[in-house]
Amino acid sequence: MAEIAEAEVKQKGGKKKPKKFATHVDMTPMVDLMCILITFFMLTTAFNKPKIMEIVLPEKIKKDENVAPPKIAKSRTINIILGPDNKVFWYPGVADNPNNPPPLRETDFSADGIRQVLLERNRALFRKISEFNDDILTGKIELPRDSVQSAIMQLKKDDDTGPIVLIKAYKDSNYGNFVDLIDEMSICDIARYTFVDISWIEEDMVEKTINAEGSDRSGQN
Repeated sequence: MAEIAEAEVKQKGGKKKPKKFATHVDMTPMVDLMCILITFFMLTTAFNKPKIMEIVLPEKIKKDENVAPPKIAKSRTINIILGPDNKVFWYPGVADNPNNPPPLRETDFSADGIRQVLLERNRALFRKISEFNDDILTGKIELPRDSVQSAIMQLKKDDDTGPIVLIKAYKDSNYGNFVDLIDEMSICDIARYTFVDISWIEEDMVEKTINAEGSDRSGQN
């Protein structure tokens, strides 16, 4: 890319001495290389949105406001409690009687665990969203990408049969299980879920279940 131009100059005595000129650097190949690198990075860079967890929370009610809390149908309510050692407990309805609490069931984060419970309760809405996605892929419905997400959100908003999930955390639960459970809500297309504090009745239910498991294991040994 660099070249030095030389010319011969006659001197006295018949000797010729080459005359040197300034070095000339040809930048044309560098420009080509720069364009190639820019194109390479543009084509190989992943233009993905940052992976974040989007959680929509209800507006906080001020102390002076006299607003009644929303009514939740007991038949649609599922309580999920994050327990210790990656355990997950759940029960339907409401635990409002300490003398006769509902049976607490234990599961995990496997495909046949809490996901299967949510899919069974959310079967109607999950089928609607799956059929809608199939129609988009096969070309039966033509919508822009932004409109597809809006249509799915509208299906969730209009749903009146799916479960209302109340997520609660026991004192020995961990943050990783919390993130896993939020992922399950998205996978199962749960339209309505929220985070509430665990009650003392539910804490007692979890402790009794854990103690009962410990007793069973001790008896087997």
